Amino acid sequence: MKTIPLPRTGLTVSQLCLGTNQFGTALDEPRAHEMLDTFRALGGNFIDTAHGYADWIPSAPRAASEHCIGRWLARQRRDSVVIATKGCEFDYRAGFTPRVTPEHLRTDLEGSLAALGTDYIDLYWLHRDDPSHPVEAILDALIAHQRAGRIRHFGCSNWSVSRIQLAQRYAASIGHEGFVACQPMWGLAEPDRAAMQQFAPGGYYEDGYRALHEAGLTMIPYSGQSRGIFTRLAGGQEESIAADVRALYLSDTNRRKLGVVRELALKHNATVNAVVLAYLTSQPLPTVPIIGASSVAQLRESVGSCALVLSVEELDTLRNA
Repeated sequence: MKTIPLPRTGLTVSQLCLGTNQFGTALDEPRAHEMLDTFRALGGNFIDTAHGYADWIPSAPRAASEHCIGRWLARQRRDSVVIATKGCEFDYRAGFTPRVTPEHLRTDLEGSLAALGTDYIDLYWLHRDDPSHPVEAILDALIAHQRAGRIRHFGCSNWSVSRIQLAQRYAASIGHEGFVACQPMWGLAEPDRAAMQQFAPGGYYEDGYRALHEAGLTMIPYSGQSRGIFTRLAGGQEESIAADVRALYLSDTNRRKLGVVRELALKHNATVNAVVLAYLTSQPLPTVPIIGASSVAQLRESVGSCALVLSVEELDTLRNA
């Protein structure tokens, strides 16, 4: 992988960001650490986690992913890795009540720093939003933690376009840059908007986030591989697609897109997955997709896709298929 500058931060990150929501649970610690070691050996330095990852599993320890990464991070030179984590998520073990206040931010951030065994977070995400609260207080709290050195930069995940714009206007009014990045749901596959709400309550990239992108927010999207829908369809495995993925992505629109994906894969002597990821890594505006993998082989395949660069015309063809 190449490294690219993360605008407005001074950070340099790998083309792909490694998602870790299964680390320490579905991927036990030895396998998770093998994945992290492989990612680093392949040029990766950007790792995304969350304080609430795996808290939805009753038997899992709290902050399982962060603790797993923290034990690996203890063996690394801290400034060689860019760590992103999230706070202000629902408390999965106490219902789905919003937790987006300065106090929730403080407790989650302190928990993340302890679990990861670090003094600072490179990029701190607000995992959710609570539109019933004004943005000013939560922005002020983020800025205070930044000035104290606990976080270097901050962004948002699952926030609506209108709330992000409101937050950015407030930040500008007090002379601060505000959010430097946004983590929307975005991949080549077009999602069903109703099914999407349980995965991306903030919205899908093509539903207004392009304007934020053009205004200078870096996009670090999740579901960048569209949950593997194109690979399964191309392999004739439609019947094996999980129910939630089927509800989200199985449509005539995406079947039509598969035809274009196949044509480009043949043209470039690439895999279907490589074309799907290249749709994001080839974007003209700063975009760093978060990838998921359950094996080293999958990780190597995804990293290998970085060699494929699609033209603007090819990107438009895929988008409009």
